[in-house]
Amino acid sequence: MQFIGTGLCILGILGLFIGGIMLLIAAFQESILWGLGTLIVPFVGLIFICLHWDVSKRPVVVKLAGLVVLGMGMALIMMFGEKGP
Repeated sequence: MQFIGTGLCILGILGLFIGGIMLLIAAFQESILWGLGTLIVPFVGLIFICLHWDVSKRPVVVKLAGLVVLGMGMALIMMFGEKGP
């Protein structure tokens, strides 16, 4: 079970990474300032999501799915992982 949990964690991290890249691409397609702001300044990505929901819906869903899969993997590792001494 720990092997499955580790695999789910890897898939979840991959989903978070891909969703982040998708969001960054959407921000740069909107304008260079949105892209640089999303890349450099904290919380600009969240503002971009709120103001441009139509183009950022898919990246947000991918990131949320990755977060859920990561949480499931972590739960499996914690429930069925090796016990201490």
